[in-house]
Amino acid sequence: MLSVKHLIDTTSLTADDITQILDTAKSFDPIVNGRNIKKVPALRGRTIVNLFLEPSTRTLKSFELAEKRLSADSISMGGATSSVVKGESLADTIQTIDAMKVDMFVVRARLAGTPQVITQNTDAIVINGGDGKHQHPTQAMLDLYTIREHFGHLDGLKVAIVGDLAHSRVCGSLAPALKTMGADVTLVAPPTFQVGDPSWFGCNQTNHLDDVIEDMDVIYMLRVQLERMEGAAIPSRREYNRLYGLSLEREARMKDNAIICHPGPMNRGMEIDAEVADCARSRILNQVNAGVLTRMAEMYLLMGGEE
Repeated sequence: MLSVKHLIDTTSLTADDITQILDTAKSFDPIVNGRNIKKVPALRGRTIVNLFLEPSTRTLKSFELAEKRLSADSISMGGATSSVVKGESLADTIQTIDAMKVDMFVVRARLAGTPQVITQNTDAIVINGGDGKHQHPTQAMLDLYTIREHFGHLDGLKVAIVGDLAHSRVCGSLAPALKTMGADVTLVAPPTFQVGDPSWFGCNQTNHLDDVIEDMDVIYMLRVQLERMEGAAIPSRREYNRLYGLSLEREARMKDNAIICHPGPMNRGMEIDAEVADCARSRILNQVNAGVLTRMAEMYLLMGGEE
């Protein structure tokens, strides 16, 4: 089992924790991708609440499917269907649900720190499904799984995380996780999208994608999060695409065995061209599939599922 009770961020995970998640996810692969009946009784009788206070499609459906694959009982609550919109405090909402004797909360929230607050108001296990600009640890695990499946290892790989770093919880969780597993991470962004203290991640930071693209094993493109910006951070979509978008010309300069990742949803024609998103190097759909496997692994390990 893991060394942590809750999965709130990747900085709390050891290399052994991450390896255990990835190995367990791999063990679920024949169930999800090789069987007609894609279900095991590992979490039968356990109750999971998906509390998504921020809109989500990929993450929510991935968790719901992972819960079904493990035979858990689950319910999903959105911001519009929770009592928070009626003025009830978050603590009261959690304590009310907790009184129903649930086993786990999967939480998505617009405000950073919300999952941590929830751990203080319940004895149930909490998984962070993304909180504000802070972290998205389950996304990082599926990314690591996808990369490891291609290369067979993570140690020593060179990974460039490119794009809207300042607004990205994906970067906040992926960069530390990659460093924990021995990868060499470079952050790439225009000045208005850069992180204030790259040394906190233990990474180099540059605003020149063309200077590093030929040296990387993985090019990880981030979505430009227009909904999180305050004011105009970039001159135009076209200008951003010209300077930082992953075009066919840039893709042709990548290493022969290098791959492309993206957390989705994509702004095609902005951070990544349509032809590149669908090219042979792309592992974007592999990431989606890995999301079900790694989330199954995380819930199984945290709840101590049946053998």
